[in-house]
Amino acid sequence: MDGVLIDAMPFHAEAMKLAIKEETNYEIDKKIIYILEGMPGSDLVREIFKREKIGENIDDSLAKKISKTKKEIFKEIQNSKPIQGARELLGDLRDCSCLKLLVTGSAKQEIQSILNENIGSDKFDLVITGDDLEEGQGKPDPAPFQIALQKMNLMPSEAIVVENSPLGIEAATKAGIPYIITLNNTPLDISDFGNLKSKKDEENSIIFRDTISASNFLKEWCCK
Repeated sequence: MDGVLIDAMPFHAEAMKLAIKEETNYEIDKKIIYILEGMPGSDLVREIFKREKIGENIDDSLAKKISKTKKEIFKEIQNSKPIQGARELLGDLRDCSCLKLLVTGSAKQEIQSILNENIGSDKFDLVITGDDLEEGQGKPDPAPFQIALQKMNLMPSEAIVVENSPLGIEAATKAGIPYIITLNNTPLDISDFGNLKSKKDEENSIIFRDTISASNFLKEWCCK
């Protein structure tokens, strides 16, 4: 959802940066949040501490506290808008009876208003949220994608994952599902997606600049 259909990641990144600053007085580079996008809340905090080499004792209670503070800040500051071209793409895919599955690690309550306000949950044949997952099943675990396929009785080869995060690509790869990347407004570039073998992947249309430029590829893949 975030970064592919809805431009919410800048607010998630800012909220996490502010929450860590508030609880530990440590400044982080927001790019690390984009690299780890999709990881469940407390796990995300612990991984940020590990990679940023923060000197705090990151026990479970502190990780959960920071995660809770981040959610509260996000609610206050978020002003999410649809990614340009997302609504039009979903409409075109609906017209050709293409199945659309939304998979997100966020809690149902957290995404419901944002999704309905910007896109509409009725645009999807299935929505999988963090509430449908067991603890630890966030990205890069393939379980979210696998659960979506199972519920729709689809084989991995019958689907394509549209992602904007390295961990999402890792999860899709583990699930055996083909994927494309839409960069949109992420600060990441091809070098941050370690799964990609070479620049040739970009030339073969695995990486798209944004959702708009991926639209024709997706319509041709699903509608023809």
